[in-house]
Amino acid sequence: MLILTAALIAVLVGSILQRVSGTGVGLVVAPVLSLLMGPATGVLVTNAATVCSGFMITLAVRRMVEWKHAAVLILSAIPGVVLGALVVRWVPAEWLQIGVGAVVLLALAITKFTHTAGQVNQQKAVVPAGLIGGFFNSTAGVAAPAMVVYSRITNWDQLRFAATMQPVFMSLGALSVGSKLIAGVHFALPVPVFVAFGSLIVTIFVGITVGTWLSRRLDKAAAANLAMGLAAVGGVVVMVRGALGLWLG
Repeated sequence: MLILTAALIAVLVGSILQRVSGTGVGLVVAPVLSLLMGPATGVLVTNAATVCSGFMITLAVRRMVEWKHAAVLILSAIPGVVLGALVVRWVPAEWLQIGVGAVVLLALAITKFTHTAGQVNQQKAVVPAGLIGGFFNSTAGVAAPAMVVYSRITNWDQLRFAATMQPVFMSLGALSVGSKLIAGVHFALPVPVFVAFGSLIVTIFVGITVGTWLSRRLDKAAAANLAMGLAAVGGVVVMVRGALGLWLG
């Protein structure tokens, strides 16, 4: 029960930040759940959380979504998602933990220090962005940084980017969960499935409701920085745990 409570707190914080800044669920939740449940189960539950949060937020921002753009990103992501599911299926847990932490930290660094704007045509960059985002989403639960970099180098309008990412994250999460189940990835939840996912849906709904209220009062840049800070701490801890597991094992 303690594991479930800690996991739901992470999901609540991630959902709030997702509604305020457009990203947050994957970055905050993936490292925490990887610590609590192991990397395979933690990332799979993170993928499920992005399905729920992406769907709920899409309903609120649907008029700002660039649907054709989202469709191209989703289709481009499918090979990356499938490859990522196979990696999760075959890579040992300790190495996967190190990988999750490393991907989170690398993604944060790229997001933080990529300031170039408007130098790349969207048509040339959209397929690589979808492919990389799909792979990172499936292996580590963090597609957002690849998408953030893509938005910056193509000068994508921030409001439309944040809105369009919601159906993208939702779809990538669903593809990641489905591909892992088909690939036979083993996962073990600390409580029955219906309890876990019922609690997940309720928590995300509460987080998005709170986030909607905060979005009118809280600076989006501050929310994004908070998400990145929490993700960095989680990424470091996950890497250390994986390294200790290899050393002691």
